[in-house]
Parts: sequence; C-alpha cells; structure tokens
Amino acid sequence: MSVRRLAEETAQPAGFAFTEENAAWAEATIRKYPEGRQQSAVIPLLMRAQDQEGWVTKAAIEHVAEMLEMPLIRVLEVATFYTQFQLHPVGTKAHIQVCGTTPCMLRGAEDLKAVCRKKIHAEQFHRNEKGSLSWEEVECLGACVNAPMVMIFQDTYEDLTPERLEEIIDLFDAGRGEEVKPGPQNGRHLSVPIGGLTTLKGDYDDLIEEQERDFGHGPANGSKAQGEGAGETVSTPPSEAGRPDTESTESDPSLKSPGKAADGNADQRGEERESDELAAEGHKPAAGQTGGERHGPDDVEDDEESADTGRETSGDFRRAEAAAEDAVIPADKHLADDDGHQPPRVASGEETSKVLSESTDTLAEGRRAVTSDTTTGPAHDDRFESEAEEPEPAREPGDKPADLLSAPQGEADDLKQIKGIGPVIEGKLNDLGVFHFWQIAKWRETELIWIDDYLNFRGRAVREGWIEQARDLQSGSQSRPGDA
Repeated sequence: MSVRRLAEETAQPAGFAFTEENAAWAEATIRKYPEGRQQSAVIPLLMRAQDQEGWVTKAAIEHVAEMLEMPLIRVLEVATFYTQFQLHPVGTKAHIQVCGTTPCMLRGAEDLKAVCRKKIHAEQFHRNEKGSLSWEEVECLGACVNAPMVMIFQDTYEDLTPERLEEIIDLFDAGRGEEVKPGPQNGRHLSVPIGGLTTLKGDYDDLIEEQERDFGHGPANGSKAQGEGAGETVSTPPSEAGRPDTESTESDPSLKSPGKAADGNADQRGEERESDELAAEGHKPAAGQTGGERHGPDDVEDDEESADTGRETSGDFRRAEAAAEDAVIPADKHLADDDGHQPPRVASGEETSKVLSESTDTLAEGRRAVTSDTTTGPAHDDRFESEAEEPEPAREPGDKPADLLSAPQGEADDLKQIKGIGPVIEGKLNDLGVFHFWQIAKWRETELIWIDDYLNFRGRAVREGWIEQARDLQSGSQSRPGDA
C-alpha cells in the first residue's frame, strides 16, 4: 500500500468549520451512536468535511478530533488509511476517478487514462493549470459489465469511449456538468444488452406450452403446472442421485485395506454401545478436558479422589515449578509475587485453587469490564505541531525585496530548479514579482527572511540556501538585461 501524506503546509487553509447545515448534521450523526461510542462517527464526519471542502485538510482533521474528543493521531490514522479521503486539493469543477481494474482495462481503460493525461495533467493527483480538474486511477467501482467507466464525484459514467470522455471533461470544465446524464453513454438502458433482451422474454404459460410441444409433457419430474392441484400430495419420490451408494463393494467394511488397524474389522456395534458411557465420562471435570480444572468448592471431591488415587495435585505442580525456577533463575530475577500479576508460590492444593480462582476472576478476558485504551487523550490541545519541540527563537522581521517586477524581463527562469520551490511556490513567487535567478541571487539575507515569512516556510528557504542556489544557477540562465 502506498504511503499517503497530507498536503504541504502552503496548500493547507488556516482553519476549518462546518457550515451551519453540516454542523447540525454532524451533531445528529454523533447522537446515533451509544454513549461512549461517539468516536465511531469519525468516518462520516470526515466524509462530510470532504464533501464541503472538496478534500480533507489538516484543519478539518483537527476539528473532527475536537468534536469527537479523540486523540488527533487516531483521526489522522483513519484519514490516511482509507483512499476514499482526498488528502490533497482536487479540481474545483471535477475530480475524475478512472477504474483501472481488469474488466475496465480489457475494455479500454488505458485509453481513458491517456485522455486524462492529455486534457488534465500528465500525473495523477495534479490539477490542470486553472485548478478546475484533477484525476486518479482507482480500483473497481462496481460497474464491470458496463466497462470502461469513470466516477466524477458521486456519479458513474459508463460504456465510455475516449472521444466521449473528452466531451464529458470539457463540459465539466465549462461548468456544465449537469448536462451529462450519469450511467451508460452508449444509449443502452442500465446493464441490459444493447440489442434488447434475448432471454426470459415470455411468461410461464408460454414455457409450459413450449415444453409440451417439444417433449410431450409439462414441467420436469411430471409435476403439475403452477396453480393446479393445490393441496394434493406429490407422488414422485425424491431424487436419490445425491446419496452415496453404501451397498457398493468398495464401501464394504469387512474389506482389508492398506494402513487399516489390526482390529479394523471388529464389530462396530460395540462402540455404539459404549458411546453413551464415554460421553458421560467426558463431561466430568478433569485436567485433560478442554479448559483445564474447575476451581472452587466443587473441587473438594476431586482433591480427595486425587489423594486416594495418588495423582499429583495442582499444589504439587506449583512446588515443582518453584523448584525449577530456583534451579535456573537467580533470586534477584524472580517476578514480584505481590504486584497482582503473578500468583504466589504455595504448598497446598487448597490454597492453590483459591489463588488461581481469584486470578482467573480478575484476568479472564470475558469478565474484564474496562480496557487500557478508553481515555481520549489531550484532544482539545492536540495539534500537528508537537508541543514537545522547543520553539524556534524569535527573529527580526525581514525587508521586502526592492527588485520585484511587474512582468518578466525576457523569458522567465525555471525557478523550480531551486530545491524547495515547486509549481505552487513558483506561481506565488511569480505573483509577487520574482521571475529570474538574478533577482534571488541579489537578495540580502533579510530579504530572503521576508520571502520566507511571506510563504510561511518557517525558515526553510534560509536553511536550503535559495540565494546560493540561485547564484549557482544564474550562470546557466538568461542574464539580467543591461548587466553585460
């Protein structure tokens, strides 16, 4: 399973809150669960947050954790485990999920993915330039008979061709997605054959007439047609086809076969006579019976019987166990007997039965009333940034760069060559007026600090040395006009 991580900090919104309608729905959903089980609403609440925002943000995960009084890590585990949750921004107009499982793959899913690469983005989970469309490949969506197909939001579009998918993408991108009717796109009704029904086209009376015409009688086994002879006893005996032939030569119990016991041909009736006695013996409490000995007042009779027969009691076993421990385990390594987890060493079978009975009552899983994972943890104060980390020392605010441009001078440089700058950050720098390596190379550190604060990078731009990287790249890029 692939690793699923939350989106970068630069893509995360500052906060999250349900709308008034969704907040009322969330409260009603939580009340559906019994007292103490409200955390079971975590998946519905995360899905409603995704429906509202288009994807699951860090702020939404924190908000759900506070509503359900859950440790933040528990909600994060759910959000990152289930692939139904989108952890990165998706297209504002449509997010297209292309089924790539075997039936769809055999029917042309690869062509549909090629259309998405051409019309949206070459890689999955990336939006187009306008941010209106995104796509991904998913597992089976349950419409195999209508393959190939895609899902857009909560509707499926089936029996697709590459040309039809291009039309659907264009309509959604233009904000006209409601014009596309969900379901098969080739004109057939649901999953019926395109040419219409070929079987089960007549009623039951037509079937009776056909059978009588072809075979000279009605339904099989000579039974009457439906509705006739109600209440009469059927004279046809039940079929014997499924019963084994116990009279065959191979099943004769008197035959000798390889590996058969010497007394394998003994009269089996003897065992039948003894079975009741053996069953009664098996219900008596004994160490060999599943579940071990029963402990308590009922054992007095058994202990007396063991003394008469010379059998070892449980006290003898405890003494043997203690002797074995003393022989191989140093005294300072013995477990403490008074912490409630280890029964003390005793000498008599009666005391042993008492201790084991109390231990069983305390530790038996079926009688345990509480578990060790009932506390919710510091849900209200929990955040993704660990409070255990020492805060970074405060620094002076930087200076806004003075050489910001309203437009690139010539061809803009590919700022993504600088480590730490991706397509989103490059777009933000372009919007600010940074287009060339020479601009970054001329910055003073205080100007880089201002940029770092502007991008909310928490010192990352300084640590990654954007100025030094830009100077190294400047020689291979277009020089500043007028520098020559």
